[in-house]
Amino acid sequence: MDRLTATKAVARDFIDRRVGDRIGLILFGRETYLQAPLTFDRKTVQTLLDEAVIGLAGKETAIGDAIGLGIKTLTDAGIDENRRVFIMLTDGANTAGAVDPLKAADLARERGMVIYAIGIGADALMVRSLFGVRQINPSADLDEETLTTIAAGTGGRYFRARNTEEFEQIYALLDELEPAASDETGFRPIQEHFFWPLGAALALSLMWAVAALRRSAREIVPEAADG
Repeated sequence: MDRLTATKAVARDFIDRRVGDRIGLILFGRETYLQAPLTFDRKTVQTLLDEAVIGLAGKETAIGDAIGLGIKTLTDAGIDENRRVFIMLTDGANTAGAVDPLKAADLARERGMVIYAIGIGADALMVRSLFGVRQINPSADLDEETLTTIAAGTGGRYFRARNTEEFEQIYALLDELEPAASDETGFRPIQEHFFWPLGAALALSLMWAVAALRRSAREIVPEAADG
């Protein structure tokens, strides 16, 4: 399974769990653009994620520009500073763009945005060539030092995902570190107690009705005797 397919598979499940959160999607290569604006419509974000293809934004990597666009998107949307979270996945180093990644991270911290960076790709891969089978490192360009600095500087963390299993573990941990908005609104009691006040109200109504009938009976009986 290639990196993009693995990313889509795990990210779709993560998006589906973020009930109550507004989610957007930024694609970045040489260029950076907003694939999905912030929305509560998780299904649409998943669809737009599925439509992403390798090389759509170019073959280079503009990490600083991606962070800058994330800051602008969250700020323009009026997201509370305590809820501004940016999850960045990359398999390379910053090789394009107008914004330095570390300066972008400093600005993100000032704007209350937490960045969680995920470096993706295996450490070793066996490939066939004219000279037989040889081992290569497909993640040789991954700049883990810069990604770690970016994440730590904003109060976030850097993770390494070498396979689908590690991807799933990372997203499960992100669910714990940044609970979805719906998880913060309280909980619904499993056992309902509405019948207690309802029962008391019915009992009082019956007692009032019986007392009214008895008063009416006392008033009617003397009149019948006089006749």
